[in-house]
Amino acid sequence: MKKIGVFYWPKGGNVEYCAKMMVSKLGNFNTELYSLDSIKNLDLPYYDLVIVGGSTAGADIWQNADDNNLWFDFYARLEGAHLNGKPVAFFGLGDQVLYPDHFVDGMAIMKNEFDRIGAKIIGYWPTNGYDFTGSASLEGDKFIGLALDEDQQPELTGQRIEQWISQILKEAGF
Repeated sequence: MKKIGVFYWPKGGNVEYCAKMMVSKLGNFNTELYSLDSIKNLDLPYYDLVIVGGSTAGADIWQNADDNNLWFDFYARLEGAHLNGKPVAFFGLGDQVLYPDHFVDGMAIMKNEFDRIGAKIIGYWPTNGYDFTGSASLEGDKFIGLALDEDQQPELTGQRIEQWISQILKEAGF
């Protein structure tokens, strides 16, 4: 049976809620869910599909981050992960009303890190149905992963996750 790893941060809020919803939609697969603080050994090649998600933090958070930032540790551990050609998909949470110029920017950081090690990025998502003015997570007319807004559009989250899961499973060859 194919294995799927879902990795997320932060814990205890909307990101975790959405990650758990994804795992429930992946019920027929061997899926493991990890918050970044629970990872002991990072064995990403073990998975046939890797899903990574987080919330958007402003540039000030990244620039002033200390060494305890769990994302920094996660990205540093990617170096030896041997993910060349491995399908990886991203989901990001943001607020398109309060932060319309930086909606789901956090996915761009994720993508840069996984591009660097040769992962196969899947799961691009259309911008239809969103109302924002800018995002670092756009390529052409699509987001580089699933954009979710639990603050302004929580009623769409379940449907979006279900459609995206179906899409990435096909793209990953499941």
